[in-house]
Amino acid sequence: MTLPKFIIGMIFVAAVVAVWSVLDSASWGAVLLRVAVCALVLQIGYFLVVLAMVARQSRKPIASGKAKEVADPNRTANAKDLSVGRPISR
Repeated sequence: MTLPKFIIGMIFVAAVVAVWSVLDSASWGAVLLRVAVCALVLQIGYFLVVLAMVARQSRKPIASGKAKEVADPNRTANAKDLSVGRPISR
């Protein structure tokens, strides 16, 4: 889930909680508290989902089947290693 979708969903859920609280004849302080707790629970849930997605992504095996080579600090870098596909100067 992308961040904009999450924010729109969080606003929608907070609005539903606010309307439910007003219809429940809650005080304005209780309405604000319920909306804040709802937003906090949603934020924690979103954080945990993103954390789980990152953890699951890092456990996937490397597609090529080869382990990444460890850089040798004594090896000199050549120009190809330093290039990112664009010229250094114009």
